[in-house]
Amino acid sequence: MTEAVIIDAIRTPIARGRPIIGELNGLHPTEILGKVYAALVERNQLAFEDIDQVYAGCVTQAGEQSNNIARNAWLAMGKNYSTGATSVDTQCGSAMAAIGAVDALIRSGRMNIGIGAGVEMMSRVGLGQNAYNGPGFFQPTVWPWDSTLNQFEAAERIAKLRGITQQDVNELAVESQRRAKVAWDEGRFDNEILQVEAPIIGEDGKPTGETRLVTRDQGLRETTMEGLAGLKPVFEGGIHTAATSSQISDGAAGVLVMSAEEAKARGLKPRARILATTVSGADPYYLLDGPVDATRDVFKRTGMQMSDIDLFEVNEAFAAVVLSWARVYGADMSKVNVNGGAMAIGHPVGSTGARMLATALNELERQDKSTALLTMCCGASIGTGIIIERI
Repeated sequence: MTEAVIIDAIRTPIARGRPIIGELNGLHPTEILGKVYAALVERNQLAFEDIDQVYAGCVTQAGEQSNNIARNAWLAMGKNYSTGATSVDTQCGSAMAAIGAVDALIRSGRMNIGIGAGVEMMSRVGLGQNAYNGPGFFQPTVWPWDSTLNQFEAAERIAKLRGITQQDVNELAVESQRRAKVAWDEGRFDNEILQVEAPIIGEDGKPTGETRLVTRDQGLRETTMEGLAGLKPVFEGGIHTAATSSQISDGAAGVLVMSAEEAKARGLKPRARILATTVSGADPYYLLDGPVDATRDVFKRTGMQMSDIDLFEVNEAFAAVVLSWARVYGADMSKVNVNGGAMAIGHPVGSTGARMLATALNELERQDKSTALLTMCCGASIGTGIIIERI
């Protein structure tokens, strides 16, 4: 079997989505994803026709994000048309699943060079717009368990299952913000950030004709335990607030993968390899506890265990999701989301898996460590996971 290697991973800054419109709102989703594609091609001295296929995750494939956004973003660059493209919807794990698909195709010998990516412009295409004409979910009349479609309710169910308190989730939110601020202050994100020129939108919702260079994430905010104590829970009787949940966001990210032989021929130095990927089913009653299942599955595939992993990226969709996973596996939290997570950085849902890989890879290099495990919960009771190893 062909060896597949990761050559590069980048992401845009993550901007605010609704209800506060952020600095990337003036870009069409195809534009921002196309910028990620182009950067991966150009900064690695490739030609656009060298890319065999791109797979791009996107959760709300409606309106501007419909009709195979992976392909539309490629064509929008105006570079070439020969590269194939497939859009992926594995809910929040879409970009992670896209990366896994590209890795598998290269390993199988079906292609030599591919990009696994993701995009979500949540300020322009709101979650749920692709389900306006129906429930968007098949639920049989005879169902063997009590499921839920409400993610806040699911987060509260998980908290109750694991004995997670309001204090616990608030502490994680404060720490996520603190770590993200340190990471930005120390320049830890510099190598993974693609600075983006974006049109400025006026108060009337129309472009002003001016542009701005977007260089930093917008999700960082002053967060204290005292401040969080005064916030009202989103779900009545629950413990999660807007501060202990992921932020609605805009952004894109991508990962360049190729065969080791191709990389050698082109004089490109591989940065990492993927040891395992998974898309795992989880209990619909808890909906968002998928990282527990995905971690179990990637460990089973590799024979690895927690002590073999140097760093962990567990998506902070809700604080209880991370804390549940940590309690099941006895995680050392000093190794988990060391540069903050989605509560501070943001969560453009279709792209976050690729963002997490870019962050993990750069942090492994910064710390001179070897392995990282990435996992996230997803709608439809799914967990995705990847283990990467530096080369």
